[in-house]
Amino acid sequence: MQEWIDGALYPEIEPPEALETLADRVDFLARLCGAWDFGILPYEETVDEIKRPEWREAVDACQMLTSVAYQILRDWHELPPVPYIGKEFDYINEDPFLEYI
Repeated sequence: MQEWIDGALYPEIEPPEALETLADRVDFLARLCGAWDFGILPYEETVDEIKRPEWREAVDACQMLTSVAYQILRDWHELPPVPYIGKEFDYINEDPFLEYI
């Protein structure tokens, strides 16, 4: 398995050795964003890998509109923004120190 693939993202199956198809990459991104949204940060090597131009098509195809992490991936690949339909919390949006984070 390539070192940037986090095996913990595949609790129900054996982690793949490589992500060769578009479907494999979209599945990986969905797992990665889901974990990231819950505070499980990706490996630095994983971030370096998914920022590569070869991942642009998979990022665009993933369409995880409820994921904050997915919005970051789209920004990294300079893809047009898509609607975020996830939950927003007033206590976060109204935090006067939010701009410093």
